Amino acid sequence: MSETADVTRRQAWLMAARPHTLPAAAAPVVVGTGLAVHAGLFAALPALSALVGAALIQVGTNFANDYYDAVQGADTDEREGFTRVTAGGLIDAERVKFAMYATFALAILDGTYLVYVGGLPILVVGLASVASGIAYTGGPYPLGYHGLGDLFVFVFFGVVAVTGTFYVQAVTHLAEPLTTTIPPGTVTTAALVASLPVAAISTDILVVNNVRDREEDATTGKRTLAVRFGYAFSRVQFVALLVLAYAAPVWFYVEGYGAAVFLPVLSLPLAVSVTRTLLSRTDGEALNPALSRTGQLLALYSALFAAGLAL
Repeated sequence: MSETADVTRRQAWLMAARPHTLPAAAAPVVVGTGLAVHAGLFAALPALSALVGAALIQVGTNFANDYYDAVQGADTDEREGFTRVTAGGLIDAERVKFAMYATFALAILDGTYLVYVGGLPILVVGLASVASGIAYTGGPYPLGYHGLGDLFVFVFFGVVAVTGTFYVQAVTHLAEPLTTTIPPGTVTTAALVASLPVAAISTDILVVNNVRDREEDATTGKRTLAVRFGYAFSRVQFVALLVLAYAAPVWFYVEGYGAAVFLPVLSLPLAVSVTRTLLSRTDGEALNPALSRTGQLLALYSALFAAGLAL
């Protein structure tokens, strides 16, 4: 664990919120909005509300992870990752738990506008996202403890987030408020394909995290895919997800979107750098910076991809 003696209360709360993870929240909104611009369906207020909601769900999930990992004994003194405030004694567990519920409540409050815009589909997706954020490390069957964390991230921080962002903008042009169905043209094949790179790189952030924590997770009963199948599996998984991310623009080019969709290729040097580290190292000294660089890769790729789609 990192040294905690000189950490202020404000610094502790920032550590718990983990603002460095916010690119994972912003990336799908940026890509979904880029696609909406291309389709002539951009809507500023729903896009902004989607961004705020995504950020709140990300922070709420971070609080949940900090709290539940501590109370379930998954964070020990051997942990090589960033300091957790509950396990480190920086903030009382009940206060972190309250912050988790308060943040998710704010996400639901923000979501009321999106429910008005997008109707029943958004209500279902929003509640499922909040419930899954808690269930990732909490509840009777924590997803992250049973090898389902990768699937959770791929679906909710990738597929659902991108298609949902596109949906709430498209539906303002194509349907009346409070719809009970999914109107034609609001969930498209293009939106689903556009979500795959975000889903893939977001999941790769978790892969790096789980490779770094594999030895500790194995001793505390956290059965991630890295624990279940080993380092070699996780490295293949990481590379395969990157291949998926960089292959997705080909579909858009074939569909006539133009060469601008290949702008994400400019992020390849960063992807190669992170991959080299993951293929050769398992220690926190190397993988903590690699984790940050994977987040940077997600942000850079998403910005370039969104620009390419919009253009």
